[in-house]
Amino acid sequence: MNDRTIGSIASALVVGGGIGGMAAAISLAERGLSVTLIDLDPAWRVYGAGITITGPTLRAYRRLGLLEPIKAQGAITNVTRLFRYDGTHLHDLDEPVIEEGLPATGGIMRPVLHRIMQQRVRALAIPVRLGLTVTALANRADGVDVGFSDGGSARFDLVVGADSVASTVREIAFAHMAPAVPTGQGCWRISIARPPGLDAGEFYLGHADPCGITRCAPDSVYMWMLTRHVERDAFMGDAELFATLKALLADFGGNAGWIRDHMTRENWINYRPLAAALQPAPWYHGRIVLLGDAVHATTPHLASGAGMAVESAIVLAEELERAPSVEAGLLAYQQRRFARCRDVIESSVAIGRLQLDHRPPEEHARLLEGALARLNQPF
Repeated sequence: MNDRTIGSIASALVVGGGIGGMAAAISLAERGLSVTLIDLDPAWRVYGAGITITGPTLRAYRRLGLLEPIKAQGAITNVTRLFRYDGTHLHDLDEPVIEEGLPATGGIMRPVLHRIMQQRVRALAIPVRLGLTVTALANRADGVDVGFSDGGSARFDLVVGADSVASTVREIAFAHMAPAVPTGQGCWRISIARPPGLDAGEFYLGHADPCGITRCAPDSVYMWMLTRHVERDAFMGDAELFATLKALLADFGGNAGWIRDHMTRENWINYRPLAAALQPAPWYHGRIVLLGDAVHATTPHLASGAGMAVESAIVLAEELERAPSVEAGLLAYQQRRFARCRDVIESSVAIGRLQLDHRPPEEHARLLEGALARLNQPF
């Protein structure tokens, strides 16, 4: 058990065992705090296809000491190619290396990334309690009294809410915040074998429903497609997911067309509507603080949701460590993160609007490159 303190903080509860929550638990535990991590899923699973890891996200993972296992178990590339939807090459994105020895971009299967982070959590001997969430939070002068969904209770010096876009911590403790707002788009994802010859990330633009491909391992990729979301009375079953995505890809050439022609019912296919929200300040209430999708939920247009969560976790720990008081540390965390997260969310939503309005791919590329260039700046 760790026995160091950051200011007056010796113990912390992290609610949510996803990317942001694990990054927060790792960052705080590495500074000597006694951290407990809880997650609602009794099996601590993660669902999903691959995840694109941009240079800024790789930089954040390097700060966590996890770059090498991500490189070893994922796929690293140094370019993303833009195509017209019919397969005509437009140009390559300018993705400079932002730190010496840091890859420009890459991808990894989301379950693999979670296993890497889970291994680090266990290596730090962080207690993990599963099938559990919070039901009550009460700020005290020197901590937070926490009620758990199993009927138990405890006191912690700090509570970090990293429990997704539908955050229970946010609902309990932040009355001035509201749920994320639907953007009008939905995102399709499929995991499949790597098309022959694909050696980089690819975007297919100029269609009402743009898509892209990310390498996640030597022989596997995931493809995403963004479409206008239409509300339905029921979720699509596997057969409908397969048939609908195959039909949506009818106009596509290049490797997107290859995926259409080679996809089978055995491939993992998912669809979900998109929503985004930059929650208003303050992001903390007493000794309760939010990070990740709980407070800055974005869409996948810049492939930066995971990166923003990891950055926020690192900044939170840094500012608490250097601040003269808990309140000063939480305020400094919010001040460092607010504008950067706002830029990511506003840029992502703006790219989505261009797609919904069927704007030319050149406009999409300009907005994308500008936003990625700003993300390359230090956090």
